[in-house]
Amino acid sequence: MTAYRRYRLKGGCYFFTASLAERRIRLLTENVQALRAAFREVKQAHPFTMDAVVILPDHLHCIWTLPEGDDDFSMRWRQIKAAFSRQLPKAERHSQSRLKKRERGIWQRRFWEHAIREEVDYQRHVDYIHYNPVKHGYVMAVADWPFSSFHRFVRLGLYPSDWAGGGLQDMDSVGME
Repeated sequence: MTAYRRYRLKGGCYFFTASLAERRIRLLTENVQALRAAFREVKQAHPFTMDAVVILPDHLHCIWTLPEGDDDFSMRWRQIKAAFSRQLPKAERHSQSRLKKRERGIWQRRFWEHAIREEVDYQRHVDYIHYNPVKHGYVMAVADWPFSSFHRFVRLGLYPSDWAGGGLQDMDSVGME
């Protein structure tokens, strides 16, 4: 088996996707306050800047900037997942596949990360994050999804409130999926 290697950049900026093991449940949005508390708890002990985020029922996307000299995003994700999981009742279901691999927990073991190295890449990922609820069919307009940093970006004047509300044709500049 090949060892999975992650690209590390001290003080870097990263795009992440973290997913639940059971992709058909709505655990994250139904327990969004617990998830936010888990992020706050870990950020207090191990600071990072949350540049953008969207929380969907079964996965989330976000962009973090780590402090200068720090590249340990894996430890932060371990702690966030654990802190969130501890706040939930123990009603975990085990698929045959997960039992065979001796995997437990509500989260997928790994997460996706991408090191962002330039402004265009950063903006594409911010756009992707904010458009994701529309892409998955949860809402028709980006502004209608409550669990997104999009609303903060609108308040800061970085997006118009109706950005990408017209559908996929507005996303030509994103260049992802």
